Amino acid sequence: MELFIYLFFALFSVLNPIGTVPIFVGLTHDDTKKERSRISLWTAIDVFIILIIAFFVGKYVLEFFGITINALRITGGIIIASSGFSLLNGQFNKNKGINKRVEQEIQVRNDIALTPLAMPMLAGPGSMSLLITFYQEHHTPADMIASVGASISIYVILRGAHYLSKMLGTSGIVAISRIVGFLTIAIGVQYIISSVLSIIRGI
Repeated sequence: MELFIYLFFALFSVLNPIGTVPIFVGLTHDDTKKERSRISLWTAIDVFIILIIAFFVGKYVLEFFGITINALRITGGIIIASSGFSLLNGQFNKNKGINKRVEQEIQVRNDIALTPLAMPMLAGPGSMSLLITFYQEHHTPADMIASVGASISIYVILRGAHYLSKMLGTSGIVAISRIVGFLTIAIGVQYIISSVLSIIRGI
């Protein structure tokens, strides 16, 4: 249970669905309620599939390129901490990969569930490296259950994104996202510290 809780909150912090709310609202403001629900559901499904692929296939990718687990953890820690700093500073768009060119492409697309919502906005390098690292250390059902729980939370939050946006307002969402950003930085730093200590012990 402790492992599940840790992984769930680690994933939730890195995925940061609350920080995605303003972007989701902006991309779907012309859609019907039914269409928003469909996009929310498929975004959650796409995120889950991406996370599961990273969880099971990541190990073989590391072996193919000769990447050690400590190298991955340090890299993942840097990415996670960097994402946390972006959230802490309120730089949602820059952090989530939304720029003018992507915004123009979105206008002519019928479906935004896979890109840019699921990837790279939610399931990015930070969440992937987190799951790959956990696969190296743990092989329990809690890992997959946590991925399912994180995906369900994404659906629930995006499903009520427009309501949350009206209830919390821009300042409320920014405040929550900055708290999540702080926790995300702590997770990234802890990854780096653990990896450095592991390297030192192995010398």
